[in-house]
Amino acid sequence: MSQLVFQTAIELAQMIRARQVSAVEVVEAHLAQIAQHNSQLNAICTLDAENARLRAQQADEALARGEIWGALHGVPITIKDIFETTGLRTTAGYIPLKNYIPQQDATAAGRLKAAGAVLLGKTNLAELAADYQSTNSLFPRVNNPWNLNYTAGGSSGGSAAAVAAGFAALDLGNDIAGSVRQPAHFCGVYGLKPTDRRISLAGTIPEVPGMPICLRQMMTVGCFARSLADLQLCFSLIAGADPRRPDVPPVPLDTPSGKSLQQLKIAWSEAWQAVPVSQETRKAMQTVRQQLEQAGARIEPWQPANFDLSAILNLYTRMVAYINNYAQPKDRYNIRRSLTLILRTATQGDKALRQLGNFSNFLPELLNPSLKGYFEALTERDQWIAAIDTALAAWDVWLCPVAATPAFPHCPAWSAVDIDGTAYPHGIANGAYTMPFNLSGHPAVVIPIAQTSNGLPIGMQIVGQRWREIELLAIAQEIDQVLQGFRHPPSY
Repeated sequence: MSQLVFQTAIELAQMIRARQVSAVEVVEAHLAQIAQHNSQLNAICTLDAENARLRAQQADEALARGEIWGALHGVPITIKDIFETTGLRTTAGYIPLKNYIPQQDATAAGRLKAAGAVLLGKTNLAELAADYQSTNSLFPRVNNPWNLNYTAGGSSGGSAAAVAAGFAALDLGNDIAGSVRQPAHFCGVYGLKPTDRRISLAGTIPEVPGMPICLRQMMTVGCFARSLADLQLCFSLIAGADPRRPDVPPVPLDTPSGKSLQQLKIAWSEAWQAVPVSQETRKAMQTVRQQLEQAGARIEPWQPANFDLSAILNLYTRMVAYINNYAQPKDRYNIRRSLTLILRTATQGDKALRQLGNFSNFLPELLNPSLKGYFEALTERDQWIAAIDTALAAWDVWLCPVAATPAFPHCPAWSAVDIDGTAYPHGIANGAYTMPFNLSGHPAVVIPIAQTSNGLPIGMQIVGQRWREIELLAIAQEIDQVLQGFRHPPSY
């Protein structure tokens, strides 16, 4: 194994600019890593080795002329197969798109390429980004690099697995229910979900090409990396207004406050009362609190007043029902897949837990949506955003779990997940800790904090104030320096 594949993006960029290593050498090291391990992980579904080698050669030639393309000059990246890439197949794991070749990059993908990145290929995912495991009808399922019998998460499981295994320094994902945060947690890497509408969604699926733009709320573009500094770099490059999506406001990036760990006021929740986490997750959260307090941090147990998780998840589910309704064709295949999801969510798992955000509660509204109902849901969402904004104003960040469990063994789509002897509905086990922040639009970063007794990663979610991603990442860096939780999987 070449040590190059586990250098950070910033380190690789510095080494290439300093002529310590060539872009060609860096790309070849990553292609060799992919060749050795991808057949087991299935993290990359479309490899573009020929064009990556050509781009790396051009990067070296440009550098010899004194030209620097940008902050990622010559750095290899991958991109989730939900972002359109010029001339490179983009499928979203969806059979009707198996031969789809876009003519234009998604805005976020294009901005990374414009910064000098070398695109190695596209990463595997859940079909149309609609599952917490990364399985689809086109490619083999994604396996977790820490244990191939376990899921890498979803829907961006290929992204997280690729970064964890040294296939790429950075990857782009998207997140409407935890699709960046849950795989980052499962695979032991860093992941960022920015503020709602901070990054343009132009050129992304699951809105199948030709369908109306429906996902105008709660969906975000996020990043995966092996360091928080890389997350900040990636975010800084792709954030900002876009003529292709005028709903992205021209909000400038914030300036961090510079507070030390000891100056921060940190809120902490080891679990939601309605959705207990696994014993090992709870223990890891408690250990984090102890370590940070020993380092001088001020931490207080907290949840917002009137934190009614049932109401939150039911509103979230209602919003999803509306914004997804016209994003994809109503063909027999899609309808059957959706009904299977709803049936399993409604019938599998603990009965009390099933009532939290159950799609079946809104089946009539899903089948016969109304403009009035949509506006009512939007109004309720505005009220929730205002309430969380007000509550979080008293804190610098809020620490909480990412999911109720670490990675679990592969299982049928949307089937119940066992957590310490209790069967949790699939969406609750994986989304109960992430969906509230898609609903509110607040940014959240995931950092690795521990490992289970059988060697699987455990991550923690750090939630910040809207439009304050740079501050959030700076605080996460203060916390991460104490915990030092990142390591790459063995045998890679």
